[in-house]
Amino acid sequence: MELTDCQLLVTGGAGLVGSELTRQLVPDNDVVVVDDLSNGLQDSIPDDATLLQGDLTLQATVDEVITADIDAVFHCAAADKYVNSDDPRKQFETNVGMTHSVLERMDEVGVDNIAFTSSSTVYGEAPRPTPEDYAPLEPISNYGAAKLSEESLLSVYAHSHDVTVWNFRFANVLGPRFGAGVVPDFVEKLDDNPDVLTILGNGRQEKSFMAVEECADAIRHVVEHASGAATMHTYNLGTRTTTSVDRIADIVADEMGLDPAYEYTGGDRGWTGDVPKMRLSIEKLAALGWEPTLSSDDAVRRIAGQLVDRLETN
Repeated sequence: MELTDCQLLVTGGAGLVGSELTRQLVPDNDVVVVDDLSNGLQDSIPDDATLLQGDLTLQATVDEVITADIDAVFHCAAADKYVNSDDPRKQFETNVGMTHSVLERMDEVGVDNIAFTSSSTVYGEAPRPTPEDYAPLEPISNYGAAKLSEESLLSVYAHSHDVTVWNFRFANVLGPRFGAGVVPDFVEKLDDNPDVLTILGNGRQEKSFMAVEECADAIRHVVEHASGAATMHTYNLGTRTTTSVDRIADIVADEMGLDPAYEYTGGDRGWTGDVPKMRLSIEKLAALGWEPTLSSDDAVRRIAGQLVDRLETN
């Protein structure tokens, strides 16, 4: 699909990935963002995009924003984006229900293209690097189970309702804004107490981290180059390298000019459902002609530096 002169809808377009994707799409397309601003920031939305503030868990909002003139939906919205949710049942039911409502409405009005932001958590504790065709998919977190359920609905609409789906399983995505995630967590902790940093788990958890700009660029590349209508295109998005939690702490401390002591909560993972080791195979993505320019360490350092700069200017 050529992303030029299109009418595009970005759900969750005020969030981390959605706002960056919107920024990259608006120069060549007419982009509408729908977001209830519960997780997102209005200031993140480019001026050239149209914001419709609304809750996609409400059918009236879904009906308003998904109309027959939309060429594609970029579905980034999630009612609760935290992997370790305080209310896992609500997280599961809300997000799966929202995606189902989006797909039903698309089918009703004849919109037949959707890109979906899934997660590496659908794989559970899988061998590394993990390819897209790895089976069985056995998520160990409620968040992963919800994403896998949403993928299943997308598969139904791809194979039985003539919808073209681009399904993206992310590594850990980093961007220059505070919120959930280990890098902003460490920056905030060290800003509060520069002498001691509390690290969840044992610090040896090791995962792939990807800059949000590269994540959005990869999404656009796949949508434009993965051929075949009315099918489901699943791609991993990540880097070929990983970074340990201890290494992230070192990088953040270095960017802040600090030398804190580390204390650990213990165990091999940060929370129940945390996958301690994760690296995705990106061979399928590379074969389509896209490679990340930043390593996992580079992405961590770049974002840590941006967050520290923001602290210093506020």
